[in-house]
Amino acid sequence: MLAEWAVSLMESLGGVGAAVVVGLDNLFPPIPSELVLPLAGFSASKGVFSLPAALFWTTLGSVAGAVIVYLAGMLLGRTRTRALVARIPLVRVSDFDKTEAWFTRHGTKAVFLGRMVPLFRSFISLPAGVERMNFPKFLALTTLGSLIWNTIFVGAGYVLGENWHRVESYAGVFQKLVIAAVAVAITLFVVTRLRQRSSGDPEATAVLPRVKR
Repeated sequence: MLAEWAVSLMESLGGVGAAVVVGLDNLFPPIPSELVLPLAGFSASKGVFSLPAALFWTTLGSVAGAVIVYLAGMLLGRTRTRALVARIPLVRVSDFDKTEAWFTRHGTKAVFLGRMVPLFRSFISLPAGVERMNFPKFLALTTLGSLIWNTIFVGAGYVLGENWHRVESYAGVFQKLVIAAVAVAITLFVVTRLRQRSSGDPEATAVLPRVKR
């Protein structure tokens, strides 16, 4: 069972174990962060490591996994990246295509917000690497987005303790709220640009911005 394995690894390796478990969420998307992050909080509540240490190591694991995926996208390029995604169990190529389309439209914002959206959080680093997005900027946005997401779920697992599994039942609601917020932001952006174009603004030459690399 994934939960038992994750807790065992954290108890054996401490913070390093937490980093490994969370990092795998980026490398193998079917592993849900909504499950493993509360487990890190639960382990912290048991005294395996402190809560600040849990946040540090889980965020480090998230960023390390994202960097590996970024480098893979950069080295492989789009065609070979799609072929690699097709080989991952339980993952569809369309998942990558949707993430790439989102990144193409929203660039740096997609990297930050993508850390808090299911599946996108695992894939968003691929198009960032393929497009060779500025690495320091990618690193900063990934760290900030991961820290926010991890704090919510690690903190919930820490507070609930033995009842950490209750977090997962609320994760779907939280994810829907995040996706809804992103959809509203995108809609407002598009409406604003369309209005700029209709008003004759010479800088409003496109509805969506080019990706910042």
